[in-house]
Amino acid sequence: MGTVVGGNSAGTNSGKEKRQWIYAKKPGGKLYNYRQWVGYSLLLFLFAAPFIKINGNPFLLFNIIERKFSIFGSVFYPQDLHIFVFGMLIMMVGIVLFTAVYGRVWCGWTCPQTIFMELIFRRIEYVIEGDWIQQRKLNEGPDSDARAWKKVLKHTIFFTISFFISNIFLAYIIGVDALYNIMADPVDQHIVGFASIIIFTFAFYGVFAHVREIVCTTLCPYGRLQGVLLDEKSLTVAYDMNRGEPRGKLKKNDTEHGDCIDCKLCVHVCPTGIDIRNGTQLECVNCTACIDACDTVMDKIGKPKRLIGFYSMDDLSGERKADKKNNTRAIAYSAILVVLTVMFCFLLFSRSEIDGRLLRATGSSHQLREDGKVSNLYTLELLNKSGKDIQFNIESVDDKVDVQMVNNIRDLKKEGSATLSFFLLMDKREIEQYKQNVKINIVSDGKVMETLKTTFIAPPNKK
Repeated sequence: MGTVVGGNSAGTNSGKEKRQWIYAKKPGGKLYNYRQWVGYSLLLFLFAAPFIKINGNPFLLFNIIERKFSIFGSVFYPQDLHIFVFGMLIMMVGIVLFTAVYGRVWCGWTCPQTIFMELIFRRIEYVIEGDWIQQRKLNEGPDSDARAWKKVLKHTIFFTISFFISNIFLAYIIGVDALYNIMADPVDQHIVGFASIIIFTFAFYGVFAHVREIVCTTLCPYGRLQGVLLDEKSLTVAYDMNRGEPRGKLKKNDTEHGDCIDCKLCVHVCPTGIDIRNGTQLECVNCTACIDACDTVMDKIGKPKRLIGFYSMDDLSGERKADKKNNTRAIAYSAILVVLTVMFCFLLFSRSEIDGRLLRATGSSHQLREDGKVSNLYTLELLNKSGKDIQFNIESVDDKVDVQMVNNIRDLKKEGSATLSFFLLMDKREIEQYKQNVKINIVSDGKVMETLKTTFIAPPNKK
């Protein structure tokens, strides 16, 4: 049999771990209210972002299949790989720095798994089945029509919400227009898309109805990394043992016990089934539910709040002088992250709307013409990343170099590409060296969209 800890369960069976279902008490308090504001704001953004378009492009799109991405309405292709590499670097550095300073706040406040579980699915469970005590009685009690109806209603709602989430998830991958087509057209025209929706629906339903906290405690790699990233100066949700121990029931004029009255409310509200009083644990997602629960009790018994709060190991060991150092460290790490983010935004918004690749024609050499000009043949590949149809011209940066088109393409469709051939011409008398650099501009509506450089080869003029 597994051992039951408060309202939650964590058990073993002959040394072999056996999962016990966690019944988390409905949380409440100031931090929980803040967490709701953060969580529901992120949910609103998550559900709205695929439907927002800027200049006809999705606000966010991660189409791995077609290797096309749209961020803030700007479309990115494999040619923009360097920007994504830099973005991934920022994400990795951000995870390390943020966790090293602020602990696992991401998990408890902004992670989609936690937001969906705690602010949607578990709240539906509270409405239908009651708080944790009622849920336990319902599951451990005898079969009845009332129990069956509650289970059917709950899991039907869970499955419906999972279906909705799967559609939103797919909208981020293929776009809302393709998703509308899957909904409107016959199923046999979009077998893969329809199958993807069903698979994602069952996956989300399985996670939120059955797997639940195991995602945070076992499956998530970030949770596993927490032990490596945290140190004695990292802020994390912790129990002040110096103030709370030894535990004991509340008694008048009691000087033998600490402030903890062993009410176990911090255990009852924990969504991952741990006792925060046992020290820092990998299973803690820093959701702050235990802080709210403990503060409520401290208010009632007339003790100071934050017996459980955000502390570093240095704080709990009595090294309060480390506070200033902690602040400096947090500011320094945050500044590094801000600088990296600013650089990423600069790369993101300063990139060219046209991607070009300019090469000298393979196997060609210079040609001397009858009018005394020397020509080189070039091939230009263009990709339109502007999100709209454009008209363009090719112009030389140097007045001494002329452009003569072979195939005079002037229009480039949205997300379209074109391959052009043209000659660059230079008067033989202006040629001073065998190989020299030249530049051309791609101009649209009087604006230089991109500048490309290449080499011009010809024998130098002998004066």
